Amino acid sequence: MQNTNLGLIGYGEVGGIFCAGLKPHVASTHAWDIKLAAPDAAEPLRARAAADGVSLCDSAAALCSRSDLIMSAVTASNTVDVAREAARHLRPGTVFLDLNSASPGAKREAAALIEAASGLYVEGGVMTSVPPYGIRVPMLLGGPHAESLAARLSAVGMDARAVSAELGVASAIKMCRSVMIKGLEALVIESYTAARAYGVEDHVLPTLQETFPSIDWSEQGAYFYSRVVQHGRRRAEEMREVANTVREAGFDPLMATATAAKQDWVADLAAQGLFADIDKAGGWQAYADRLIAQTRDR
Repeated sequence: MQNTNLGLIGYGEVGGIFCAGLKPHVASTHAWDIKLAAPDAAEPLRARAAADGVSLCDSAAALCSRSDLIMSAVTASNTVDVAREAARHLRPGTVFLDLNSASPGAKREAAALIEAASGLYVEGGVMTSVPPYGIRVPMLLGGPHAESLAARLSAVGMDARAVSAELGVASAIKMCRSVMIKGLEALVIESYTAARAYGVEDHVLPTLQETFPSIDWSEQGAYFYSRVVQHGRRRAEEMREVANTVREAGFDPLMATATAAKQDWVADLAAQGLFADIDKAGGWQAYADRLIAQTRDR
């Protein structure tokens, strides 16, 4: 990887972590984000890039001209659009690692665009939250070029494993897992908030603890609330891609669609400032109390 020129499309939380973590292992690190075109949104990105020594590009074309390994880490709904834009500027032989949480169908569409431009497409499924792990977050790779890229990434300490030469397998694993994980977040928020509104949480949580004793349901609940408040919009987008995944398999995505709606609901309230300055020491109850007060004030 020492001779690799790395480009990150999407300089958000995930992109920033990967840029900073991989910088010591590559020849150069570049990033481009559509938010760089907006002065207010660009300022924190430029500050982070300066601190991490990352070179920011003013366009996808500029990034592609400087990169031979590109990682796409954008919102799920932009997966194909980003691949289409990158394909217009790719240098032949550039490896394009698609880290986005998109359906197998979307990944295959993105792959067709990259391969038509003589790029080497690899789908990636990031299997858990990135911040606790950094570049060592467990990641599944798929497609005909997955094995060779997994070896390169593993050599610098990444937890990357090729699961199939067939495109769509890695993303199917990721998306089916999200039905459970993101669905559990939504269920916890609905169950805990309603239980607290009725004043019965001290009865409900112990029954969960008895049934699933390996989980600290109070601590896990606090984590779920905080993550949805912080990243609900992105999670809702992912769950719409999960719904597409279920639909592509021939089933009605009833649970995935409901989860997306719950995540969007929390994200809307967060955008309105409902959870601003919340005391996280109050645990999940602090978030639930805000939701209950908002409902009663209507």
